Amino acid sequence: MNQSIDAYDHRVLGTKLDLFHQQEEGPGMVFWHPRGFALYRVVEDYIRRRMREAGFQEIRTPQLLSYSLWEQSGHAEKFANEMYRLNSGNRPFALKPMSCPGHVQVFNKKLRSVHELPLRYCEFGACHRDEPSGALQGLMRTRSFVQDDAHIFCTEAQIEGEVQRFCELLRSIYADFGFGAPLVFFATRPAKRAGDDATWDRAEAALVMAARRAGLDFAIRNGEGAFYGPKLEFHLRDSHGRSWQCGTVQLDFVLPERMGVDYVGSDSTRARPVLIHHAVLGSLERFIGMLLEHYRGALPLWLAPEQLVVANVTDAHAGYARKAAAALGREGYRVAVDSRSERLSRKIAEAHDQGVPLVAVAGEREAERGSLSLRWRSGRQLELPVAEAARQLRQEAFR
Repeated sequence: MNQSIDAYDHRVLGTKLDLFHQQEEGPGMVFWHPRGFALYRVVEDYIRRRMREAGFQEIRTPQLLSYSLWEQSGHAEKFANEMYRLNSGNRPFALKPMSCPGHVQVFNKKLRSVHELPLRYCEFGACHRDEPSGALQGLMRTRSFVQDDAHIFCTEAQIEGEVQRFCELLRSIYADFGFGAPLVFFATRPAKRAGDDATWDRAEAALVMAARRAGLDFAIRNGEGAFYGPKLEFHLRDSHGRSWQCGTVQLDFVLPERMGVDYVGSDSTRARPVLIHHAVLGSLERFIGMLLEHYRGALPLWLAPEQLVVANVTDAHAGYARKAAAALGREGYRVAVDSRSERLSRKIAEAHDQGVPLVAVAGEREAERGSLSLRWRSGRQLELPVAEAARQLRQEAFR
């Protein structure tokens, strides 16, 4: 990796922009600083809204569950060397490596009817995996991470429609984050798997058909499916031309069988639902690392931890700067005030160097007019009344 790319490594940017840090006392863990957590919440809130609009209900499941549940689901065997285990009252427990068994428990809490399907759950699930120390890489590979996990319980007849809906959602979200069309791969049955060949034949045929109906052009990755079912992988290319796996759609006939999931059909008999596993971003930590490198730290206005810095020209204008900042803050903008006794040129340069996309200058003329002189990172300049600035920036500043 050459020097110009090194300067835009997300770990370098994390320090430069005061977003996060990692340290030996928490290997593979992330300490989010105020600016970094502001970015984290923007990403999280955006995904939360999009999932709600797509018909998903957000839930929260425990991080610590009995080890017997992970044995029943098959995750204990799959993640045996990666799970954090402990004993309490002579009973073994484990931190969750993923959220799907917890979602099954919510579904199973009462007997469901076919009229409730498809039933869509989503969760920002905090997961832990004891990754080898040599594999850890900043935000890209951590031991503690949050997945935007989603699961759909549906009938076989509903598979195609659900996969198509989610693929459309993926494409729209990726475009909002500034990425082009993803590369798509179809991952088939691995050598070590749960379920018989007939079940896998059925699952692979159903997911291939759904992918084609969704208009996906995909390549085959033999043997790289999940242990419980085939999957579609969505890989994004960043501004450096690198490819990153983010989204996934996994079709699962195995876990419903292993975990006793059923519903009452229209003929009043019990039937087994299909479980579709979804993620848009994958790990939020990893996706934020991707975003930082993709934009080289210069995040667009809607993602920037601080969208505007209001900078006064002289000490006499500090009061007006604070008043204007408060007005923008009430409109939902993430605003800071730079009222230091420094040259305006230095304030602007430092704000842009810290990744702030927009500086609003408050001087004598602006105070008299009730306006702000806006200076974008790109060099664009515009003077607007405060209320008009809030209105005109809205489309650029919010998703």
